[in-house]
Amino acid sequence: MSGVEWDAAIVGGGIAGMACAIRLSERGLRVVLLETRKKLGGRASSFIDPRTGEALDNCQHVVLGCCTNYMDFLERVGTADRILWHDSQTWIEPGGRRSVVKPGLLPAPAHYAGSFARARFLTKGEVASIGRASWAIIRADRGRHEGETFGAFLARAGQSDETVRKFWSPVVISACNLDVDRVSAASALHVFQEGFLARRDAARMGVPTGTLSELYEGVASIVEGAGGAVRLGAAARRVGEDEVELASGETVRARCIVLATPVERVGRLVDPALAKRDGRIEVLGSIGHSPIVGVHLAFEESVLDVPHCVLVGMGTQWLFRKDGGGRRVHAVISAASDWVGLDEDAIVARVLEDMHACLPSSAGVELSWARAVKEKLATFAVVPGFESKRPGPVGRGSRLVLAGDYTDTGWPATMEGATRAGYRAGEAVMEALGESLAPARMSAGRGEGAGLSGGGVVRSRRPAFFPRLLGLS
Repeated sequence: MSGVEWDAAIVGGGIAGMACAIRLSERGLRVVLLETRKKLGGRASSFIDPRTGEALDNCQHVVLGCCTNYMDFLERVGTADRILWHDSQTWIEPGGRRSVVKPGLLPAPAHYAGSFARARFLTKGEVASIGRASWAIIRADRGRHEGETFGAFLARAGQSDETVRKFWSPVVISACNLDVDRVSAASALHVFQEGFLARRDAARMGVPTGTLSELYEGVASIVEGAGGAVRLGAAARRVGEDEVELASGETVRARCIVLATPVERVGRLVDPALAKRDGRIEVLGSIGHSPIVGVHLAFEESVLDVPHCVLVGMGTQWLFRKDGGGRRVHAVISAASDWVGLDEDAIVARVLEDMHACLPSSAGVELSWARAVKEKLATFAVVPGFESKRPGPVGRGSRLVLAGDYTDTGWPATMEGATRAGYRAGEAVMEALGESLAPARMSAGRGEGAGLSGGGVVRSRRPAFFPRLLGLS
């Protein structure tokens, strides 16, 4: 195997690496996909819990209607039908009062106006305030706000601490894995411009019907069908421009190397001489991270009667029902810096306290078992100044292709961002090899664009706005 020269060797079997491998394999290139673990998926994968023997996701991952490239990836793999879509979100306050947020009859970006007007967790004054801030968000040029926090942006937009606590923080924390006082305004603005206000279906939520790892079952057959290989348990020790040295001592050679590992591994893997020559590598060491904690809970009786819900103002931001009866629940705590130092019992106790506050009927239900999963390096931290550090797939003085959600996709650390990075890396490989990449079947980009369609970048259209519909005129 060590003497084989592949068209491309991709280091890292997360979403970015898989997306790149699929696109290149479809073009007929012989690709070898190298993954350290015994499974594909990276941080968006599953594991067998040794205590229960059950397959559990590292953390709940969802896809939104605006995540067109990720859904394109699933279509190519053949698992797009394993996403169950939901048009509404349930917000539950302490005490159990509920509000349902969903698109109404009005066109974008006013499609949520009716739901917010009826939302019981917001006062009429807060609804009007959110509407005014939404108008400011629509008009905002993201690039001009990259150096400030979203909290500063919201303060100028007249948002009270209570409005931030009840609405803006839960959305931003869930999407960016940082609270408003830390996250870059540019990244948060992206979430609202592309995920809530662009189209009626942009914020539609899709949840996998099975485990995350099941979504990638078709990857190996596509790669192998093109003459390539997927090698699990193949840990890279050193990465150069045309070869990868594995921990086993084997050297894998290829015409082009794609490094698709998490950002914290890039500096440790790239050959020192190459890293010195490639100006992209050194700056990556200054990129920080933000943790996520996911808690799997099994109860003796039903505790959750909706598919998912937001717990308003609580440390536990989301609950997801993992079975039809509501006895299996997955709790998500993003921006979990205050949680990762706790032991499992303390984490579970906090989650149960939040649940009991918002779902009073759950307080008397016996817990069968619980499993807390800490992802200390879950996502890169999209703080002010982060965008200027994001590298492109190719750099000066180096043929090494970088793929990962940390590259300059313009998206936060999401499955969509990772897919875009993988697709762009595939395009870079084809350019380096003097060939052209066939267009993706569907794609939607940000204003600056990062998707592939018809061989180029798709530029999104900013929606028309009708201020009278939101009561702002």
